Amino acid sequence: MYPFKNIMMAIFLLLSVRSQSQVKNDSTENIKIYGNCSMCKDNIEHAGNEKNVAVVIWDKNTKMASVTYDSKKTNTDQILKRIALAGYDNSSFLAPQSSYDKLPDCCKYVRELKKAEPKSEMVSTSHKVHNEAAQEGPFQRIYDAYFALNDAFIQSDTEAVAAKAKAFLDAVSAVKMESLSEQEHTIWMKVNSVLTAHSGAIATAKGIDKQRESFKGLSKNLYELLKTAKGATPVYYQYCPMADANWLSKENTIKNPYYGSQMLSCGKTVETIP
Repeated sequence: MYPFKNIMMAIFLLLSVRSQSQVKNDSTENIKIYGNCSMCKDNIEHAGNEKNVAVVIWDKNTKMASVTYDSKKTNTDQILKRIALAGYDNSSFLAPQSSYDKLPDCCKYVRELKKAEPKSEMVSTSHKVHNEAAQEGPFQRIYDAYFALNDAFIQSDTEAVAAKAKAFLDAVSAVKMESLSEQEHTIWMKVNSVLTAHSGAIATAKGIDKQRESFKGLSKNLYELLKTAKGATPVYYQYCPMADANWLSKENTIKNPYYGSQMLSCGKTVETIP
């Protein structure tokens, strides 16, 4: 009878081969990632996987992960940083202590890599990235694109609205997941698909009225993002009772994007986000 470990390895390799078919320009590496249980497996694979770009299959018995990725779109550093941010030390990066502390009890592995020289990179890299990002914030391009879109709505310029919505969509696509803090990552995972859907709908909608309907949802979700990841300057959250909708503005003066010149001053500031 074959040893259990050999059987598990065979299954692991079989799954690894199957995963390659889901990713173009695939490259596969086997990498050690620390963890203990089935819950670790779910968390590690969830953190590392990216649809059609990266597939991670982790084995709790060997602690080895098969990491298959599209080499034209990502690399193992980006994937392993995400896994480390989720709390799991690996051969390249050490997880932040705050992430490790939040792991379920069954995932509290012995941190034997804690003092190893290369493993400090996750902490130092993370701090470097966050210090650079703190000057402007990882979502500042999105905020700037939103305010430009808001101005186009105030002008009731359908073509300009469509163009600014595409610019907003580009800004959403440009966000680098690996540069986000744990808190930013959580809120980004919640809103990014919604922001993508609404900005895409605005860009393709026929007529300013339909564009404004999607702008309501866009503004609501951007507000949630701003509450967690504030921008470089104060932002005013404003409300129009006629449209029963909110929007965000860089100035306290009311300029209504839902009616433009028809009712430019309709509304009020309901909150200031410092």
